[in-house]
Amino acid sequence: MAKEQKKDIETSILPVKYVDFVEDIFHAVLAIALFIIGVVAFFYTAKRLLETAPFFPNGMIQGINDILFIVIILEILRTVISRFTDGVYQLDKFLIIGVIAAVRHILTVGASLTLESTKSDAAFERALYEMGLNALIVIALVFAIFLSKAAHKNKL
Repeated sequence: MAKEQKKDIETSILPVKYVDFVEDIFHAVLAIALFIIGVVAFFYTAKRLLETAPFFPNGMIQGINDILFIVIILEILRTVISRFTDGVYQLDKFLIIGVIAAVRHILTVGASLTLESTKSDAAFERALYEMGLNALIVIALVFAIFLSKAAHKNKL
């Protein structure tokens, strides 16, 4: 059976080692692009922090939002880089990215509720629903991380 599977791989149009090589090059280019995007986002964030007036609370809230965005970019970069060492994408890393993104959105919506006192009742309710839904997403993703970690422990 193993010889038949090996024979199928060898008779494909493109040898697997070439496909893997091209895929590795593509992932390396993506990793470099993500790194550049992260660096540019960092400098843009620093520039906005210095230029935003008033710094408190608008600049601080925007700075936290931007920094969490950079963390998301770096986590994606880490996931792409770990693909080189492990050969596969790891579910846990994507779940963590999802938690960071949902928390970022909760903070953004909460900050907008705090800063804008002229929201209509419908807009206020919508913002509360967004925060509640994102909180449920965070809980679900953390539970998924827990299940993934438990599955890895049982596997070992």
